[in-house]
Amino acid sequence: MTCNETDILLHALLDGELDAGHAREVESHMESCPSCAAQLRAYGELQRAMPAAPLRYTAPAGLRRRIESALPSAPPRASSRRSVLKGFAMGTALSAAMAATLVIAVIRTDQDQRVLGDVLSAHVRSLQGDHLTDVRTSDQHTVKPWFNGKVDVAPPVVDLTAQGFTLLGGRLDYIDGKAVASIVYRRRTHVINLFVAQDAASAHRGAKLDAMQGFNIRRWSAQGLEFFAVSDVNAEELQEFVEKFEAALHSASGT
Repeated sequence: MTCNETDILLHALLDGELDAGHAREVESHMESCPSCAAQLRAYGELQRAMPAAPLRYTAPAGLRRRIESALPSAPPRASSRRSVLKGFAMGTALSAAMAATLVIAVIRTDQDQRVLGDVLSAHVRSLQGDHLTDVRTSDQHTVKPWFNGKVDVAPPVVDLTAQGFTLLGGRLDYIDGKAVASIVYRRRTHVINLFVAQDAASAHRGAKLDAMQGFNIRRWSAQGLEFFAVSDVNAEELQEFVEKFEAALHSASGT
């Protein structure tokens, strides 16, 4: 196992997500690699420090001034203690609202990065050993029912062999602590894992590209499901896969 492969799996080892075989491989590598062992200790220290350092954001002093300058000017009148307190309360409320929005945005970004990290780790694990598929077949009518009772959704399975993406089978995996379906395709010598999970949002979202550690990830949602396509194929070919998958999905549903 190389240092690059070990680095990808360190977070999964800390979170207890690796099976015994992969955990032994990582631990064995670290016994002879002080650099990776030090990196694991650093990750561990960061993980232990996180609960003790909650995210807190204080709105800057200039924020209130900018908000107040944008408000319409009130006609001149004699100041009273009540009016001063009322104006202060309004400014404080607006500042608090802005700060809360900032905190929510930061939390969502952190959660998105964690989910993408889980997706990438699951993809890398599938390429090691003999864990690419739990049900190995190019028959979509065999793969789809195999997931019944194993995940909370009915993952769509389409055969894209004629479009250059060969269906290899399916696998049960875990993203963000939840069981998800992984539909496995091959593009020449490249593996494409398509993870399918329940989508918390109801609106359709277009494909978004993320690049992590040499892999491309396309994330989008449709029909109440969230999809993650991850592979080391180039971004254009992965987008082509997404477009052909969506076209086949819409054709099958008659929309």
